[in-house]
Formats: sequence, structure tokens, C-alpha cells
Amino acid sequence: MVSLDFCRKMPKVELHVHLEGSIRPETVLKLAQRHGVELPANDLEGLRDWYRFRDFPHFVEIYVAVSKCLRTPDDIELIAREFLEGQAAQNVFHSEATYSATTIEKHNKIPWPDQHAALKRALEYGRKELGVTANFILDIVRGDPAERALELAHWVVDAKDDGVCALGLAGIEKLCPADQYKSAYQFVHDAGVPIVPHAGETKGADSMVEVIQATQPVRIGHGVRCLEDRNLVNELRDRQIPLEVNPTSNICLGIFPSLDEHPLPQLLDEGLYVTINSDDPPMFGTTISEEFYRCSKAFGFNKDILWSLSLNAANAALISDTDKRALVARMRESFAAIDSDSE
Repeated sequence: MVSLDFCRKMPKVELHVHLEGSIRPETVLKLAQRHGVELPANDLEGLRDWYRFRDFPHFVEIYVAVSKCLRTPDDIELIAREFLEGQAAQNVFHSEATYSATTIEKHNKIPWPDQHAALKRALEYGRKELGVTANFILDIVRGDPAERALELAHWVVDAKDDGVCALGLAGIEKLCPADQYKSAYQFVHDAGVPIVPHAGETKGADSMVEVIQATQPVRIGHGVRCLEDRNLVNELRDRQIPLEVNPTSNICLGIFPSLDEHPLPQLLDEGLYVTINSDDPPMFGTTISEEFYRCSKAFGFNKDILWSLSLNAANAALISDTDKRALVARMRESFAAIDSDSE
């Protein structure tokens, strides 16, 4: 087992984290007071208690309420800056964060061009002031109309290589089949934009089979239920489709009873391509550093295993080959330095 301090210092890349799900309770309270938004609690202690995970409906309630506090482009820039500050403090060199642009437009009437400009300002701040990079995955929210998904696909294509790296698919898996949005998938595929869907979390392996057929994904968010289908495991191994695993999130949502019973070691034993992520960190009481530490503690992962998982994420990042080589080189140099210091 390695220390939490080592996990914080270790260079990391995070591929599965929701921007709105990363907002600190302190910031939510500040934005709610600024805009006169009613929340279940009007002080920080009460808000932190409300933030604490109870069940999935409560989680959705928090997520929607938090999103409704983002009333201006400046609010979006603020949460994106704070997210990047939190990543930089943990030595997360690069992040690919999911962002629900259509939800923000729906609830708060902020047009996508204004949202996009705010996100880009934050990215520039992260690059220049913090030394970290990020891109956003704009997600289709299951249950939205197909026409809305196609509109989002146009946003994604227009913003390709300008702060946006992929189209996502998120929300409750059982709400609708993945192929409901095939026109959106086709549009982004034709434009050379990758798709990164959520699947195999609250629904079983059949959900993953469905998204593989419908979206031709470059990665799969979650994917931990793949072990229910031997043919699927073989396909994932043969094609080395990266899985964005979120252990604490899986436990909170009741997918597995405890971390000790999480199938992460089995996924690795099967030769699958695994990355470690935090999903919605403050809502699940975690951080990306905590995820690495908890996995080390539960499964006996040593520094070399943690490093290989971090390197997996870097190699699965949706950035140019040139940027990827530079990122990996920087991570290797940083890891060697902290590894030497810890001896």
C-alpha cells in the first residue's frame, strides 16, 4: 500500500469526471445566494450534509439543483477554473471532463456560444497559470429528444479541437436505448469526432454491447458490468477499449457492496484496459487522489501498478500524438522524481 500523500503527488490524468458534479458546496452556496436560488440548506454545514450521498434519486436532485445555480457565463468560468485548480493541486496534468451543455441551456437559458467562450477562458487560465490542460466531452443526456441530441452533435463538431474533444452519452441507462440518437452519432463520426458513452454501470453488460454497436466508442465510461458477459470481455480485451472505472461512485450507487468486493482486480487480471477516475468527487466524498489511495489500500496495489493505471489514462486521452508524447514524457519525469523522493 502507498500513502495518500504519494497518490496526491503522483502525476495523473483523469478521463471520467463531471464538471457540474465537481462543484464545491462552498461555491454552490455562493452562487445560490448571488442569484437568489432556493436550496434545501442556506448555510455551509447544512449544504454539506445535503451534498452527502444517500441514493441515486437524491444524487440526481443535487445535480439538477447545482446546475440551476449556473446563471451566467461567468458562473461557468468560475466552476471550470475551480475544477482546474483542484486538479492542479493533485498533480492531474490533463483532464477530460464531461459537461452537460444542453442541461445548462435548458435550465438557465445560457446559449452554447456563451458557455463555450466561458469554458475556453477557464482552459486558457489552467494552461497559463496552473500548468494543466483539459478538454470537455459534451454529453447527450438519456431521455432527451433525438433532435436535441443532433443539435448538441453540431455544437461538438463546431468546437472540435477548440476545448471540446468528444461527444458523450450519460444519464440513466434504462431510460432509453442508445441507438435512439444514431443520427447524432453519425454526424460526429462523419466529422471525425470520437464518442465516449457511459454504459455498464446501473445496467448490465447488455448496455455495453448496445453502445459498442450503436456508437463505435473510443472509450467506455464505467464498464464495470462487462464481466457478466464473457464474449464482451473478450471483445474489450482484443480491441483494448479503455474503461473509465470509478470505484467509489460504484459503491455509493450500490453497484457493488463495498470496495473490497469491487471487480477492479479481476478487470486487470482479464487483461482489460483500465483507468481510475472520480466521477463526481464532492458528491461521492472522494478525489482522484483518494481513488488511487483507496484502491491501493483495498487491493494492495503498489506504486508500479498505480503508475501503470495513470499511464493508461494518459495514453487513452483524446489529444494529438504530439501532445500525448509531451504529456507522457512530463509524467514520467514527475513520477521518477517523486518515486526517488519516497525511497
